[in-house]
Amino acid sequence: MTDQLSQWVERHQIWCYLFGLALGAGIGLSVPVVAPVAESAIMPLLAVLLYATFLGLPLGNITAAFKDWKFMSAVLILNFVLVPIVVWFVSRIVAHDHVVLVGVFCVLLTPCIDYVIVFAGLARGNAQSLLVAAPVLMVLQLMLLPAYFWLFLGHGFIASMDLRPFIEVFVWIIVIPLVFAAITQLLARRWQRAKVIDTVNTALMVPLMTATLGVVVAAHIANVSHQLGDLLLTVVVYVLFASIMFVLGLWVGRAARLDVPKQRALVFSGVTRNSLVILPLVLALPAKYSLAPLVVVTQTLVELLMMLVLINVVPRMIQDRSGRS
Repeated sequence: MTDQLSQWVERHQIWCYLFGLALGAGIGLSVPVVAPVAESAIMPLLAVLLYATFLGLPLGNITAAFKDWKFMSAVLILNFVLVPIVVWFVSRIVAHDHVVLVGVFCVLLTPCIDYVIVFAGLARGNAQSLLVAAPVLMVLQLMLLPAYFWLFLGHGFIASMDLRPFIEVFVWIIVIPLVFAAITQLLARRWQRAKVIDTVNTALMVPLMTATLGVVVAAHIANVSHQLGDLLLTVVVYVLFASIMFVLGLWVGRAARLDVPKQRALVFSGVTRNSLVILPLVLALPAKYSLAPLVVVTQTLVELLMMLVLINVVPRMIQDRSGRS
């Protein structure tokens, strides 16, 4: 019964996430007094969510990603060479608003490492290749994000930031869950209980993601409702980004001569972004960037809607020579 419920939730997870966003928006707008309570719940929820996320990654075998050098090279070129160029151009739409621009840079420059694996699987892509590549993508994006800020926002932005909140959030929300996940995986292998990890990861991910999305929206939506015009402009940015990356993903996959399942996986890696892993760092920005978290969550909403389209379109666009999907 539990396995059937987990499978149902995994198949319908996009609708679960949209439900969480809608519920959070409804509560946040109709009962604004819940905002402080929701705000205080964000960090603990994110810590547990990221623990569950890291639990599903092969942290003990990060070198495995480079055994399939062709796919790994394609993923790295797509996400760390082509994506920054695309982000720079599409971000010009919101370049007049510095706060929105920072939020857009944060979310679009960081490739997804969690639910992209499930989405690629739903489109009959090679989810295992993405799973193996995920730790590499996670490490590289965290290392490169300061360099992106320096390149796109200038030295003045970096110099004006108080790094202590970032360091504290990074330690409590990313490093500690990562360490606990690695220890859990190590103990599970030693006790030959790896299947338990898979079950826990599957059972926790969707409910935790749904709850986190709802709580984040409930905490912030009342305060920024008067800036919905700026958020609507980010929708244009996100749709344009996803559309361009879809085309580039197709091109890179074919140029690298990847097989059909890996081409599909590559497209999803280029389109999906790491919104909820990067969200803790965005929440650590100074008070004047209070709109930035909702800029990130808006990308999640747009992305989920795009996923409904892509899981149906990608198998039709990328087929083997016989025309079979």
